[in-house]
Formats: sequence, structure tokens, C-alpha cells
Amino acid sequence: MATAIPFAVAGCKKDGNVIRINEVTHSVFYAPLYLADALGYFADEEIEIELTNGGGADNTMAAVLSGAADVGFCGPEAAIYVAIGGTTDQPKVFGQLTKRDGSFLVGRTAQPDFKWSDLEGKDVLAGRPGGVPFMTFEYVCKTQNVNANFVTNVNFNMMTAAFEGGTADYCTMFEPVASNYVAEGKGYIVASVGEESGEIPYTCFIAKDSYINKHGDKIEGFLRAVTKATKNLLASSSAETAKLIAPYFDGTSVDSLKTSLDSYKSIDAWVTNMAMTESSFTRLQDVIELAGELKKRVPFNDLVLTDTANKVYKEIYA
Repeated sequence: MATAIPFAVAGCKKDGNVIRINEVTHSVFYAPLYLADALGYFADEEIEIELTNGGGADNTMAAVLSGAADVGFCGPEAAIYVAIGGTTDQPKVFGQLTKRDGSFLVGRTAQPDFKWSDLEGKDVLAGRPGGVPFMTFEYVCKTQNVNANFVTNVNFNMMTAAFEGGTADYCTMFEPVASNYVAEGKGYIVASVGEESGEIPYTCFIAKDSYINKHGDKIEGFLRAVTKATKNLLASSSAETAKLIAPYFDGTSVDSLKTSLDSYKSIDAWVTNMAMTESSFTRLQDVIELAGELKKRVPFNDLVLTDTANKVYKEIYA
């Protein structure tokens, strides 16, 4: 079930200015989204964000298709699957935020000299088959000629709890969960999945054609706010950003958030131009195809919109 996470936007907005976003999970990986709110960039655009947690791209896309959410924030593979299945109101990708896997591999023992071959024959919790987190991890293992045993019968939001309960030898975790897990002495971060997998359009904003056509101004304002927030994040210290986004991570220390931000900065996690490129979209479909989950290829122009994101990027970085 989706969990509501209210944003503390200053002032009272009309319902017509609200954008209901269902995010695949709640993570520092998506810091620019929360920072845009904290810095008042959404308020500047007269937009209010209502955020819910889908707990998986399939749930996020279901929320968009049903009308429970205006915008889905998840891997673009969800829109690809819908396009292949056919629909009268195709969800389109109108902005990309992250350009590589944001998860970290956590093990039960310290492995300062970790090698991917260490996963040979080991049990790994790495996500849901068909989802980008799982397929990216599988892609890394295949390119490293490693045969790991993937545990796939655990819900995405329950993987860390299952790992803590004794399931599997390794588990992939996003920040700040990974750093918190380590700080509590429960495990050790041994590798960055995104650093190994390379660039891929990992997390994007998706909405139905009808919503985008009807709310073009809101879409542009939203992209402008998030693009400005990413620019601010990359130009600011992690300590400064951590203090600003702390209210969005109840129970997580500022120090832990700083560590998480440093981790994502070190792997160059975020795009500056939110317009997805055709080459990255092609690579994504390569990864899905390698995983055996792609029935047919979807043309870039049938699924991805770039004009508004490019316009906003040129405006902000002029």
C-alpha cells in the first residue's frame, strides 16, 4: 500500500496546483526532488507536491494507470512494459533524474578487497525480476561472469528486513538505509552497483499523455524546480544539503544524510539535463533484453518527451 509523505510547502495552494507523485521508494538517491521543495522552488512555480511511496515500479505504474497518481517516479522500464502491452493513454517519460543504479551491495562481513567474483554461488537479495534494480544487478553479474543465486520472492520494501532476519548472503540497499544499516553494526557496504554498471536511465518522471497535454505548464514548472535543485545540490556542500533535506527523512541523522549524499556524488548519480538521451534509452533496452524481459523494442520517440526538459535546461544553465 502506498504511504503518504506530505511535503511542507509554504503557503496554502489550490487543489489544481497539486501534483500527486508516487515514488518507487524513498531515498537520498532522489535528493533533488526533496531539495526542490526545501528551497521553495516548487512554491516559486505555484506547485504543491503530494508524495506517496509505491514500494516498487509495478505499483508506481499501477497508481499512474488507475489515476491514483498524476506522476510516477520510477524506472522507465515500467512505461516500456505498458507500451508493449498497449494502452489508449500511453504513459510518457518527460524527465530523468538519475543516470545510474543508486544501490549499494551490503554483506554480512567486512570485505575491503571485495571482488564481484566473491558472489559466485552466493544468495543475493537484489530486487524484483523485471525491475531495473534487479536487471542492472543481473547485468553486472553477467558482465563479470558471476553466477549468483538471486532471491526474488521478497517484496522490494521488505528486502532489508529479510536480510536482517537471515535471508541471503548479500542485499542491495539504497541510501540512507545502507549507511544506517552499517552504522548500526548490522552489515558492511562492499560495493556500489551503479559505479560498476555504468550509466543507464535509472529513475524518471512518467505521466499519461492526457495529463501532460492538459498540464503542460505544471510539467514545465516541475522540471524547472527539480533542475534548479540539482544544480544547487551539485554546487553546495553535502553537509549543507543534508540539513535542508533532513525533515524528509525522519529518524535519520544529518551525518548519515551527508554520508549518503557524498556516496551519490562520488558515483555521479544525477543528470543536469533531465531530457533523456536516445543512446541511454537504447542501453536500457539492451539491459532489459539481456535479462530476457523485453518482448520487443519500443521506439524512443514513442515513449520519451524531451522538448520541455531541454528548454528548462537551456534556461537554467544559460
